[in-house]
Amino acid sequence: MSDNKTELNEEQHNATAEGEVSEETHQAEDAVEHDLEAMLEEARKEAESQKELALRTLADMENLKRRTRMDVESAHKFALEKFVNELLPVLDSMEMGLDASSKEDVTIDSIREGLDMTFKQFLDVMQKFNVERVNPTGEKFDPQLHEAMTMIPSPDHDSQMVIEVFQKGYVLNDRLVRPARVVVAE
Repeated sequence: MSDNKTELNEEQHNATAEGEVSEETHQAEDAVEHDLEAMLEEARKEAESQKELALRTLADMENLKRRTRMDVESAHKFALEKFVNELLPVLDSMEMGLDASSKEDVTIDSIREGLDMTFKQFLDVMQKFNVERVNPTGEKFDPQLHEAMTMIPSPDHDSQMVIEVFQKGYVLNDRLVRPARVVVAE
């Protein structure tokens, strides 16, 4: 009987140990499950935060596109505003010259002087906006900048030299706007 008692005690002890192990295992599983749920909740919050950030960034990009488009439209619409503002004094000078020319006591010299001043004023505006004149008299003919209207024999000039300029050319920021129309020596 003593052996039975010992066996019974061992079985009870084993059963108790198994129960404790089972309870410990259950508690550990509960703790892991709780930790996993907490991690899942944290991941959900982070995902929601990232989603909100992405939506805000997308909205910011759309606003930037819209503002940029409006700026470009405005730039196209008012691109010449500065140029026009610079030309207005030239226009005013021309009007004053026309008014002055209709007076009886005006002389040709005073009209010419006013015209010269207005012309210089106009050239200054053009230069301010990087518009350069092409006046190639005495230069070698350059088909990139000149348009030959005619060629004539000239013993006084080398071949392919510009003898006369019918119409000056213009370059804007190193880009030809209008070629100079010229007479070229054969």
